[in-house]
Amino acid sequence: MASLYKALSGTKRRRGEGEENGTSAFTEVVKNRQRVLLLSSRGVTYRQRHLINDLAVMLPHAKKDSKFDSKSKLFLLNELSDLYNCNNVLYFESRKHQDLYMYLAKTPNGPTAKFHIQNMHTMAELNFTGNCLKGSRPLLSFGKEFDGSAHYRLVKELLVHIFGVPKTSRKAKPFVDHVLAFSIADGKIWFRNYQIAESIDTTSDNKVEEEGAEDKGKKSKKLAVSLVEIGPRFVMTLISVIEGSFSGPLIYENKEFISPNAVRSEVRRGKTALKIKRQEKEEMKKVAKVVKAREKREKGADPLAESVLFG
Repeated sequence: MASLYKALSGTKRRRGEGEENGTSAFTEVVKNRQRVLLLSSRGVTYRQRHLINDLAVMLPHAKKDSKFDSKSKLFLLNELSDLYNCNNVLYFESRKHQDLYMYLAKTPNGPTAKFHIQNMHTMAELNFTGNCLKGSRPLLSFGKEFDGSAHYRLVKELLVHIFGVPKTSRKAKPFVDHVLAFSIADGKIWFRNYQIAESIDTTSDNKVEEEGAEDKGKKSKKLAVSLVEIGPRFVMTLISVIEGSFSGPLIYENKEFISPNAVRSEVRRGKTALKIKRQEKEEMKKVAKVVKAREKREKGADPLAESVLFG
């Protein structure tokens, strides 16, 4: 009976509360029941691992799992999230020990957004002065650019579900002392974490009021609110959006995205072209030197040379 009473009292109102307003009794209260499964693939570097640990500390409603072995059967993450009773998946995939990709997925029906992570800096690297309470709930700030297109509105909803900590989370603290900022610039999503720093400014007011001079030197207290960056920070490039959870038809693809492999291949081709150009220039110098020596031999000695005139 005790468990039944707790279940009813936690999700529904008591009998009689809605009778005065004409509403039905035992009206259900909507709760935010978002749980996130956080895990990575094998082959992550130490910087990538530290970034994942920083995000795990920021998300008290996330459940961290060991590394996922398979990179081709990502649909198995749906079963894994069901085992952990999670309805969101934040998956990091490392390739060639240098490229990091991030998946945001709603399980088991989708959608799934794939990002490429660049310019990542962990909290240990930045050494910022700000600090916030571990397990506190953040405020989510989004730029107005997210409302400009349909795919960015979908990405915004995924970010709200994953990075928005519900107040009913078991490990969440009842404080809101930092802001997670998402802004779009240059076709990329920039992630920043700021602490809400509050300070009291005590300033002396030397004005003399008309009522009397007894209020001279009275101190007025003002609450000053500022933002101090904490970290981590990274940049996300949206690659594609899939209708299902790690499977299904492609509903959006970023045509302007260039893979890191293509960039590195172009750099290697450019270096190879410069090397070939230098080799061709050296060969031309050698050929010109040989031709000049041959012409000198065929022409013979100069009749006006000192060795001929005074020899």
